[in-house]
Amino acid sequence: MGHHPVNTAHTKPVPAGTTARLVTTHTLITLDARHPFTAKSLLDAQDMHRTVMSGFQGWVDDGSRDARAQMSVLSSWALDLRNARLSLVVQSAVPGDWSRLPRAALTEAPESLVVDRTFRVGDRVDFRTVVNPVTSRPSPAAGPGRSRGVRVGHTRPELVKTWFARRLQAAGEPAVAPDGVVRIGAEADIERLALRVLPKVSSHQAHKGLRIVRAEIRGVLRVTDPETFVGALSQGVGHGRAYSCGLILVR
Repeated sequence: MGHHPVNTAHTKPVPAGTTARLVTTHTLITLDARHPFTAKSLLDAQDMHRTVMSGFQGWVDDGSRDARAQMSVLSSWALDLRNARLSLVVQSAVPGDWSRLPRAALTEAPESLVVDRTFRVGDRVDFRTVVNPVTSRPSPAAGPGRSRGVRVGHTRPELVKTWFARRLQAAGEPAVAPDGVVRIGAEADIERLALRVLPKVSSHQAHKGLRIVRAEIRGVLRVTDPETFVGALSQGVGHGRAYSCGLILVR
């Protein structure tokens, strides 16, 4: 029997805005937590940032202030103290070169894969993210020409939950809330999310005084706005994206 050509004359077109496609690269880097190179990255957030960015030399001009954003580099890490392993996931729009990492610090070779996935309205996905839940409050020294607020980190689970809930997007809601909060194109049952406040990370070098409050959130998201959702997956959510916060991992 031969194959019949598909009759497209009566095929229903897919409504605009109901699907969006994510194409990116994920790399899993597993490091020995006892090695001095890894230990230094764990002790200083700026060193961890340098470890992540070391894989992307040459893609943008040296000294570019927004190099990470240009290459859509996001990362997330988890530490297994029992087995002394640091698992680092790096997402990027360009492939990384991890040959500069000290071989002795690696417990296995970095594994990279291209993610090519289409999301539709109504898709349900399991997710995990580590976020930097901060809010901006008026500076005590605010006055003419000094309107920038002070970022205050949330360390109580109920406040972190509220922070994340404000970024969820119910069907029909705009991608940016009236108060300017950027939403993620998905909704969730906020009471069913698993939430854990993580230890802060800091820097004692070039960015002395840097303190990054972190929280891990896991659960299920339902896609309501695929284009906005893919944007959130590509660009991350919240602040602290240079310091391994904001990457939303889904499966």
